[in-house]
Amino acid sequence: MSEQRVLVVGGRIENVRKAKEQGLGVVYLQQPGQFTPEHASLVDAALLVDYTDWSVTEPLVVAAHRAYGFTSVVTTTEAGVEPAGRISDLLGLGGVSYEVAHLLRDKLSMRRHLAATAPSVSVAAEEAGDRESLTAFGARHGYPFIVKPVDGIGSLGLRLVESADQVDEVWEAITRLRHSDHQFARFFPLDRFLMEEYISGPELSVEAFTFEGRHVVVAVTEKLTYDNFVELGHVVPARIAAADEAAVVACVTTFLDAIGVVSGPSHTEVRLSERGPRVIESHNRPGGDRIRDLVEEAYGFDIERYTVAWPGGGLPALDERPAPLRAAATRFLGAEPGTVTAVEGVAAARGLDGVVEVDLSVEPGSVVRPMRSSWDRLGQVIAVAQDADAAVALCEKACAAIRVTTEPGATDPAE
Repeated sequence: MSEQRVLVVGGRIENVRKAKEQGLGVVYLQQPGQFTPEHASLVDAALLVDYTDWSVTEPLVVAAHRAYGFTSVVTTTEAGVEPAGRISDLLGLGGVSYEVAHLLRDKLSMRRHLAATAPSVSVAAEEAGDRESLTAFGARHGYPFIVKPVDGIGSLGLRLVESADQVDEVWEAITRLRHSDHQFARFFPLDRFLMEEYISGPELSVEAFTFEGRHVVVAVTEKLTYDNFVELGHVVPARIAAADEAAVVACVTTFLDAIGVVSGPSHTEVRLSERGPRVIESHNRPGGDRIRDLVEEAYGFDIERYTVAWPGGGLPALDERPAPLRAAATRFLGAEPGTVTAVEGVAAARGLDGVVEVDLSVEPGSVVRPMRSSWDRLGQVIAVAQDADAAVALCEKACAAIRVTTEPGATDPAE
């Protein structure tokens, strides 16, 4: 076994593969149902428990640290950031602390912290305690404004309140959503909601890596969204002016300093408003939706590999932002709600020059739900080209080749 080991919390199998490729031993902390024979062939040891339950996780990682001596703890998954922070604090491993991870997970705590430390990159926000709080927030800050779960992901439960006439409807939706049984409710319960000023303008995300307190922005990603804010695609690099990009980079650097991110990856979502860029939310992990793969295709920087292996000392720190090699884009697939009767055109889409991957999760008999969150998308296309416009056009061409036919039927009525 390798002398240098890393504790990997959750995440996809590529986390483990890349750690092994960098010569690291791996102790793996994972939900029992996510462990596979391939994991067993790669890891030095596995702790198969609900790692979000600290009462169970704490004694196990202490014993594993004593036995295997891992020197870092890493995660690429949202459910793992707070446990990883607790483990880092407990064992003195020097990663992002639980306090910082919690600030990023708890969107209301993040807003309150920024109000005191970096108000120029944030917006007004308050907790939605009752129906009257919605009315009061609209009166103070105007319409429209956003209501969303304090610890939600995937745009689930996010609502735009456009006028006072919508307050009753939105409060009823919040009441229905609280403690609802969605597929990831165990990790991301919808119990608390916050209100925040609505920021108009292009939506972007900034993919960065922090080396001992020094933030290196690797890419600025342009987001394409449906009207209900669910993301329908991304393109790297973003198609924005150089001055706007510089302002976005400065905004995110200020934000990461204010929050206290000292090492590792970050994925920070920003709106480029008339008042300048404002942070929407952030995560101390690589971006989801395969953004990590777009960044690697466009810039040659494997943020996932750096996440798992840089703390072990086997990779060099970046001195500056890498130069773009080409553009990369992704578009997500959808269909009319109902039961899938046919799926056609996948092979044709995969055969297009420049299409890197077509990932489709449905087949005849699958149920397509209304597009209310990221979890309702059916799959995605990833493509590369010499510039962003061409990459987006190629994704759209590939998506147009794929036909998912449905017939109306019962779908999940949950918001």
